[in-house]
Amino acid sequence: MPANNTLRQAVLFSLYGAAALGFSPAAHAQAATDGPAAAPMQTVTLVGSRRATSSATDTVVPVDIIPMNKVSEQGGQFDLAQSLTYISPSFNSTRQSGADGADLVDSAALRGLGSDQTLVLVNGKRRHTTALVNLFGARNRGNTGSDLNAIPLLAIKDVQVLRDGAAAQYGSDAIAGVMDIGLKKSLGCEAIAGYSQYSAGDGKNYLGSAYCGFAIGNGGVVGVTGEYLDRGRSNRAEADNPRIIGDTKTENQTIYVNGELPTTGNGKLYFTAGAQKRDGSSAAFARGGIGSDDIPSRNSAAMYPNGFVPFIDARIDDRYATVGHRIKLGEWNTDLSQTYGYNKMMYNINNTINASIANQDLLAGGRGVSPSAFDAGGFSFQQLTTNVDLSRYYDGVLGGGLNVAFGAEYRSEEFKIFAGEPGSYIDADGVGNGGNAGSQGFPGFQPGDRVKAKRHSDAAYVDLEADLTRDVKAQAAVRYEKFSDFGSTVTGKLAGSVRVADAVLLRGSASTGFRAPSLQQSYLSTTFTDFIGGVPKEVVLAPNGGVVANAAGIPKLKEEKSTSYTLGTTWTPNQALSVTADLYRIKIKDRIVLSGRFNADNYPDLADRLAALGVGEAQFFVNSVDTKTQGLDLTASHKANFGANKLTTFLALNVSKTEVTGIHAPASLRGFEDVLLSEKERLYIEQGAPKSKVTLGFNYATGPLETDFKIIHFGPQTLGTFDGTANGVPNQHYESKTSADLSFTYALSKNMKVTVGGNNIFNVKPTAQDANQTDNGFKYESVQFGLNGASYFGRLWVRF
Repeated sequence: MPANNTLRQAVLFSLYGAAALGFSPAAHAQAATDGPAAAPMQTVTLVGSRRATSSATDTVVPVDIIPMNKVSEQGGQFDLAQSLTYISPSFNSTRQSGADGADLVDSAALRGLGSDQTLVLVNGKRRHTTALVNLFGARNRGNTGSDLNAIPLLAIKDVQVLRDGAAAQYGSDAIAGVMDIGLKKSLGCEAIAGYSQYSAGDGKNYLGSAYCGFAIGNGGVVGVTGEYLDRGRSNRAEADNPRIIGDTKTENQTIYVNGELPTTGNGKLYFTAGAQKRDGSSAAFARGGIGSDDIPSRNSAAMYPNGFVPFIDARIDDRYATVGHRIKLGEWNTDLSQTYGYNKMMYNINNTINASIANQDLLAGGRGVSPSAFDAGGFSFQQLTTNVDLSRYYDGVLGGGLNVAFGAEYRSEEFKIFAGEPGSYIDADGVGNGGNAGSQGFPGFQPGDRVKAKRHSDAAYVDLEADLTRDVKAQAAVRYEKFSDFGSTVTGKLAGSVRVADAVLLRGSASTGFRAPSLQQSYLSTTFTDFIGGVPKEVVLAPNGGVVANAAGIPKLKEEKSTSYTLGTTWTPNQALSVTADLYRIKIKDRIVLSGRFNADNYPDLADRLAALGVGEAQFFVNSVDTKTQGLDLTASHKANFGANKLTTFLALNVSKTEVTGIHAPASLRGFEDVLLSEKERLYIEQGAPKSKVTLGFNYATGPLETDFKIIHFGPQTLGTFDGTANGVPNQHYESKTSADLSFTYALSKNMKVTVGGNNIFNVKPTAQDANQTDNGFKYESVQFGLNGASYFGRLWVRF
């Protein structure tokens, strides 16, 4: 096989990730051509393909394989979401501040779309989403995504990213693409100890992680990973600012098990199980002291005369398990599996007050105090998925060969809301006495918010992949899926590639997709007191299909529908250089958004109907927006040898633009589209992620010393303000910013390495804004790369 052709077999690896993490396409290709003594090309299973004979060959759609060994051993980030942010240009995850529960779960997304429009798999099986819906001050507002940080880095072998719509292959959520997290099951043990902190002296992180792979049975293996991660709180507020702005405090305790065991014949029983307990503490907005401009009825002179900062503390319980069996029956590869996912988030509000209780106490002759901590309730989400998959390769059919795959899936889901203790939500002195009900910072869920919602879905698919000739490949898939709560949908996909020259491959795809409304979006209900024109009134986030939503004429939620197109090329002129480029366009119809608040000022007729139900303001989830996203992904990698020294250079770029192309208000809300989707909310959809991101990295290895230097350029963003441009207040414009990371790794032996380095070493911050117009009430928003500035870290890796 010619060297160039063999190198093309390595192109599918995301070259920006491969180069950054030590993978050398040229060396990998050379190993396959050095003759019988060389190691053979390793076969892999690719996300987006059900071909049993898949290996590291050219792909008809862009698939990135990011090895995670160097990230876990030497990286400056201690969790998966942040690690991928600084590797993959189309992936974004920014830690939030001042966003309630969203401060505790880093939402992540591909290509600037929502976090619930990227499907996450673990070892090829669907992973559950969180119970949390991002609401207040968060990016991905109204979305529910998967918590990537519930999986320890050391447990991960690689992350495959399919940058293409794949709902026809995997079902709901795969509009922007698919991420498949592959877990280790290799023999041997390794451990990591890590420490980091910001240059300001806070945000201290302590990491301890260990992995061991053991042989079991007759040819089986099980890998066990345990991790402890303590992330300290950071604060970037000025000395005279009572706010706490920065990273939340979290403590993670995680264990994961992954393995397989031979059974009869060529069968294998495989299994994965993991659990994480996360204790987090997020700072809410500060409440002013007595005599301040803050509303005094929200405080008590006897408790916090100088003001206070409530803390939203939460316990997150995340569990995941898969058990399955693969066996070849005749010529058919069969796979039967059962997957379980569970996420629960319970809130405790501390350093707080229910001022209505304090006021009632004062009126009764007491000092005017209330409890300072409350159980505010919470929510949970459970998902059970059963899959049956069969595939067979027919050699010589349609020219080269045809792979036929088909299967079925049954999925059941359950969403619950748990009410808090009465003190977390009651208005003890009556609603007319100042709107001071509930625990300040986060009012508890009320008994009326409680829910236990269930649904199930059935699906069937057919997937065909053909080698029409040596240089022409084609793929087709169709999927039918029926949901118990909104109906059925059919999606399809066509993709293909043509080798037009020995070094050049052209590829493209067209597909339809969908995303089912999550149970969280359909049934989330929360009630709290807010001031409307100085008068306290009840505000409801009304569940779909409930009394309030029906009174407002909000229709039943249905699926989002998408069409996706990609067109790209790969170029591998020699063993030292590889380039990939892919254009994409994604149109989404009936996108689900969280509406603005409707009240007497912006919609009097609706307000009258709501008032009859005792509601002053209301907002809803509704299918009402069409969007178009288009962009370019570009990767390039080059490897050069200088004697015994090696320099690997990689470039990765993503340019993306999302725009709202239509607003379709329900009949009852027509004429009020500016309330349904305000300018501020529109900009969250269009510019929730930077318009572009470019990573340029250099890895230089000489003897036992290895140096990594990365430059990361984040494009501009424009976000809205509370007052809006219609009232003469300009939008918040965040200028392009460039960050840099530097690290040094020294191999003390083949089984021990120490790494020291820094992230954002030039201490770059986002563009300062008017704090009165930002979500977090601070001059720096949680955009682009965050607001904490430079950090420094050290790691020790040991294999034993």
